[in-house]
Amino acid sequence: MSSPGTLVDSNVLLDIFGNDPQWAKWSAERLESALDEGPVVINQVIYGEVSLRFSTLEALDVQLSEDRFVRANLPWAAAFLAARSYRTYRARGGTRTSPLPDFFIGAHAAVLGLRLLTRDAALYRTYFPTVSVIAP
Repeated sequence: MSSPGTLVDSNVLLDIFGNDPQWAKWSAERLESALDEGPVVINQVIYGEVSLRFSTLEALDVQLSEDRFVRANLPWAAAFLAARSYRTYRARGGTRTSPLPDFFIGAHAAVLGLRLLTRDAALYRTYFPTVSVIAP
């Protein structure tokens, strides 16, 4: 079965790269399934968040190789949607003052019609209801 693609959230990649005892197996299995079903996409936000796990750019690029991961720039429309969704979050009483990266990720998936592989389903399902979320 082919899909338009799956945007993979940084938490899934960090589970795998850090061999998280609770989530590494689940994340690795879902990532492999996504790779079998179509392109797996990352953006600058995901790349940046994951980069903190690595000491060099070269080591990061080995793990996020372009033969496995499509690097897609954030569309301008995604930045607009992210800001509006974040404003709604704050208006509803959201207290986190810096979750904007999550909103960029959700908006990117929404604008490009990508599925989203993540462990943080609640935020994405609430603020990006058109996105098909793959989560525990």
